[in-house]
Amino acid sequence: MASVLKSISASSVARVTLIFLILNSSFFLSSCGIYSFSGTNLSPDLKTFSVINFTMGTAGGPANLPQRLTEQLKEYFQKNTSLTILPSGGDLILEGSITGYDVTPAATTANDQAGLNRLNVTVQVRFTNGKDETKNFDQSFTYYADFPQEQTLDQNEARLLPTIQENLIQQIFNKSAADW
Repeated sequence: MASVLKSISASSVARVTLIFLILNSSFFLSSCGIYSFSGTNLSPDLKTFSVINFTMGTAGGPANLPQRLTEQLKEYFQKNTSLTILPSGGDLILEGSITGYDVTPAATTANDQAGLNRLNVTVQVRFTNGKDETKNFDQSFTYYADFPQEQTLDQNEARLLPTIQENLIQQIFNKSAADW
């Protein structure tokens, strides 16, 4: 009889413990009012965002690069936040310019020649948070990709730019929406 009572009480204790853990976990998750599983750290009073068309502030690079960057930034915000896009006047406003587009040697060989070339793209971004001025910033973001020295930029540009743009968008999003 004593062993039956022990197994019943052990089973009851396990159930009570499980229920306690489940309730406790849901409390902690619900108490984080501005956290979301997309990684954003946006205040609930933010409802809209605007991305003003980026411009080309440097020589070089494809003429449509600012337009592509603008559209990808809009899409990324729409996909990863619950904010509604507005053409202008959003609670959050992103605007900027491509300020650098250059190729530099990335690695040298034994003959002091470039073994790899590096395409660097730099974007100057101005972020305005209409609800909290302490979150505003005007910052430069840079990303690069390497390609073999014996190949030209024209041969590699179409392959490298999507990766560069994707990483720039991620950096801008992390700084503005995720507050990293």
